[in-house]
Amino acid sequence: MFKIDSTLKARDLLPALEDLFTLSADKILALEKRWPRASGAPVFTVRGKYTARGWTEWTQGFQYGSALLQFDATDDSEFLNLGRNATVKHMASHVSHMGVHDHGFNNVSTYGNLLRLARDRRIPATDWEQHFYELALKLSGAIQAARWTQLTTDSGYIYSFNGPHSLFADTVRSLRVLALGHQLGHCLMGERDTRISLLGRLLQHAETTARYNVYFGDGRDSYDVSGRVAHESIFNLNDGSYRCPSSQQGYSPFSTWTRGQAWILCGYAEQLEFLATLPEADLAPYGGRQVILDRFAAVAIATAEFWINRTPTDGIPYWDTGAPGLAQMPDHLDRPADPFNAQEPVDSSAAVIAAQGFLRIGSYLSSVGRPKAGRRYRQAGLTLARHLFAEPYLSVNPRHEGLLLHSVYHRPNGWDYVPPGQKVPCGESSMWGDYHARELGVMILRAAHRQPGPAFFLTT
Repeated sequence: MFKIDSTLKARDLLPALEDLFTLSADKILALEKRWPRASGAPVFTVRGKYTARGWTEWTQGFQYGSALLQFDATDDSEFLNLGRNATVKHMASHVSHMGVHDHGFNNVSTYGNLLRLARDRRIPATDWEQHFYELALKLSGAIQAARWTQLTTDSGYIYSFNGPHSLFADTVRSLRVLALGHQLGHCLMGERDTRISLLGRLLQHAETTARYNVYFGDGRDSYDVSGRVAHESIFNLNDGSYRCPSSQQGYSPFSTWTRGQAWILCGYAEQLEFLATLPEADLAPYGGRQVILDRFAAVAIATAEFWINRTPTDGIPYWDTGAPGLAQMPDHLDRPADPFNAQEPVDSSAAVIAAQGFLRIGSYLSSVGRPKAGRRYRQAGLTLARHLFAEPYLSVNPRHEGLLLHSVYHRPNGWDYVPPGQKVPCGESSMWGDYHARELGVMILRAAHRQPGPAFFLTT
């Protein structure tokens, strides 16, 4: 069970954040200098060097978004110029990419961060430059919303790259780009000039995900434990009926792939922050503000509680709660995670995504009159960050291009590197793990200085 430090404060992490962003700067520049553009997007490291992995190009935005977060944390204009120039030069194909469910990853991390920095007056940007970022986000949101499977008149989902029958837990975090498109006054235009609400599709997708990918302990099947998450849900497209849980990157449909759970925790928590800013009139057609907020909060709380009760004492999970090797580690929940064990890999990238989710659901609950619960989750996020921003998770070796060690990509496919002398993957980094470490670092840095935290949506 995760042991939460109730005394930890954001400012206590300032020395660790200084180390994080000092290391981060060198690693961003080293990768930028070495990376061969023709290889595609960097995905994960092998022997400390980033490599590509052709599945989908979902990590390019994390590469350039990392430079923008580095600027956000340090005000070093070298990283602003790197991130801004690379976004203009390399990200257009991601805006118009019809084949993926990853628009919120790629485009909010780049165009979205740039628009946020411009509107917060952190960077000089003309009106036309801001219009450029806004147009990219409008189009990205509409294109993501067009990747749609309609189940009933008022339900459906953004389907994964597996096809129209497939709903991924991951996609909740791509809803960010639909939210931004809606805020910017955009919609998806359909046949016969039908105006399709981006907010409507955001809410329908989130409800479908909550209904089928998230469990609440209500006896839905033999493995219905509150807060458990199925990576994928499969539907029969002939009649729109739900058929079964599935998993692409987890061990089984009936266990929890922990990064998928982290996407759910973080995705619903940050959407709560966004939805709470909308006028009642926007949400009334979909059940009303309170019904929607209560539903999103229930998902975030269920997954947060599962995480606390089903992870090792430092809150850093193994890659799947049902991974078979864990049976050989009967006390694995009673001690800190061991990334060098001989049975199953840990996934630090899941932990760093979840840490942000804990901070966000904690802040939301505190803002709506639930300070005790809010503080508990906020302390969970800070505790996770303290463990992650130190060895053996922080990558202090200047020859290693990664920032956050012991990340896992696709265990079932065997894509992750197993070092000599080890039996499971360890010691490597991922582009999404490194990006979210920086994003988490910016959040805590702002909190330590009593500044508003960064939000994906428009606040000014």
